[in-house]
Amino acid sequence: MSTPADTKFMPMKPLNILHTSDWHLGRRLYGRMRYDEFEAFLNWLQDAISAQKVDVLIVAGDIFDTMTPSNRAQALYYEFLGRVSKSCCQHIVIVAGNHDSPTFLDAPSNVLKFLNVHVIGTACEDLNDEVLVLDDADGTPHCIIAAVPYLRDRDVRSSSAGESADSKDANVIKGIRAHYDEVASIAKAKQTELAEANQRYIPIIATGHLFAAGGTTTEDDGVRELYVGSLGKISADMFDEGFDYVALGHLHVPQRVGGRESIRYSGSPIAMGFGEAKQQKQVLLVQFGEVENGFMDQKSASNSTAESITSQLTNTVTTIEKSVEKAAKKVTGQATDFIDDLFGFDDSVESDVKEESTVKEGLTQTGATQSIIDNNSTDINSKATSALAAKLTTQLLHHDNSRQMQVISLPIPKFQKLAQISGNLESIHQTIDKTIQSLEATESIWLEVIYTGDDVVSELREHIQAMVDGLPCEVLKIKNTRTYNKVLNQQQSTETLQDLNEEEVFERCLTAHNIPDEQKLSLRDAYDQIVYNLRHEDTQAE
Repeated sequence: MSTPADTKFMPMKPLNILHTSDWHLGRRLYGRMRYDEFEAFLNWLQDAISAQKVDVLIVAGDIFDTMTPSNRAQALYYEFLGRVSKSCCQHIVIVAGNHDSPTFLDAPSNVLKFLNVHVIGTACEDLNDEVLVLDDADGTPHCIIAAVPYLRDRDVRSSSAGESADSKDANVIKGIRAHYDEVASIAKAKQTELAEANQRYIPIIATGHLFAAGGTTTEDDGVRELYVGSLGKISADMFDEGFDYVALGHLHVPQRVGGRESIRYSGSPIAMGFGEAKQQKQVLLVQFGEVENGFMDQKSASNSTAESITSQLTNTVTTIEKSVEKAAKKVTGQATDFIDDLFGFDDSVESDVKEESTVKEGLTQTGATQSIIDNNSTDINSKATSALAAKLTTQLLHHDNSRQMQVISLPIPKFQKLAQISGNLESIHQTIDKTIQSLEATESIWLEVIYTGDDVVSELREHIQAMVDGLPCEVLKIKNTRTYNKVLNQQQSTETLQDLNEEEVFERCLTAHNIPDEQKLSLRDAYDQIVYNLRHEDTQAE
C-alpha cells in the first residue's frame, strides 16, 4: 500500500488554480458608490481566467461587504458566476468571510452546484462536507479542496462565564487548530485513496479567512478584528504540512504567512481605502504539474495574449539595475516572518519618476530576474484598460520543482485612481497640480487631503475645493490634524461623524462624560462585545 510520502513522487496532471479574495462587492468609499470598479474588475478577472486557462477559481471570503448586499452587488456576483461557469474554468470554490452572511451564501448553493460552483458559507457539522474532490473535464479527480470558511466564535469555542482574555484566546486558537487538523486528516485520507486508484498525485488546497499574527494591514482598509479583544490570530504552524497550498482571505495586503511560500493572502482586488492607494493589487495563479514554456505573462487580459516574461525584461534592465539598492533597503526593513505588500509601496505620491524594483524568490524557469512594476505606472481606469494593461508585468513568486508547484502574481489594473495628499496649504496645492499633470487624458482621480500645517485654517474645505475646481479630480475626504488635536480639550471642532469610526465615537463619549480611567477598560470590553455581536449576527438567518 502506498503511503502519503510515496504519493509525492507520483506524476501530477497540470492544474491551474486562481486565488482571489476580499472583493467586498457593494463597498463604498466615503459615501461614493464603486460599482463601476467592481464590474470592471470582474470583467478583467473573467478575461484573466480565460487567458491563463484556469481550472479552478477560489474566492477566500468577503465576497460582499455586508450581510445584506444590495441588489446590484448580488447581480454582479451571480452574473459573474454564470459567465465563468461557461468558460474554461471547471470549478469555482467560494467560502464565506466575516463580512458575509453564511446563510445568504448557502441559500442558492444547491442550485449553483449544477454550474460547478461550490459554496461553503457555514462551517459544516460534518467536516467531510468541507472536503471537496474536484474532477477534471475527463471526470477523473483533479484536486482536493479543504474549503474552510470563516470560523465564527460559536464554531470554534464555547463561552464560559468569567472567562479571562487569555483563556478565550487559547480556546479560539485551540478550536481553529482542531477544525483544520480534522479537515486535513479527511483530505489526506482521500488523497491516499485517490492516488492509489489513479496512480497520480492529487494536490490538496486549503482555504481560510483568518487574521495571521503579525499580518500587514493599512490604516483605513476596514479590516476588522475577527474575535473580541484581538483574539484568534493564527500562525503558519496551524496548517498541516499535507496542504500543498493555503489560499487565505481577510487581510487586504498581499503577503505570505510565516515565511511559508505556500501559505498566502492574495489581498483585495481594489483599494478599499486611501491607505491602500499605492498598493499594486493582484490575484495569485498557483500551478501544479509540469508547466509548458514556463508561466504565461498576461500583458492584457482583455485580448487574452501571453508572452514570455524574458522579452519584457529586456527593455527594463537599465531601470531595474538603478532600483535594486532601493528595493533591497525596503525588503531589509520588513518583518522577518511576513512579507509586506509583495509589490511594495511608493515613497511619495509626489514622485514623478517611474521606478521599478526587483525581488528574487526561488527559481524561475526562464532563469531571469522578475520585475515589479511601480504602482504609478500601473494606474488605469475602466475606459482605457486594454491600452494601459500592457504596463503590468506578472511576477514569479515561488517555484518548487520537488512539489511540482509554482506561484505567480497577476497584477490587477487600477480602475479608479486614488491619492492621499498631506501637508500645509502650499504643499497640498503643489501636490494636487503634480498629481493632475500625471493623469492620462481620460483619467480622473479621487483624493483624500490631510492638512498638517501649523496655521489655523478656519475654512479648510473651501480652500481645498477652490484648488480642485475645474480639475478631473474629486476630494472625498479632508482631515485636519490640528482640529483632531483640539477635540479632547473640548475646543471647537468641525469634525463630523463621517470622520470617525465606532470605536472613536465611543472614546469621545468616555472623554466627554469624564469617565474615570479605572472604569474605561471594563467599559471598552463590554462595548467591544456589543459591536462584535452586531457585526457577526447573521441577519439573513431565520
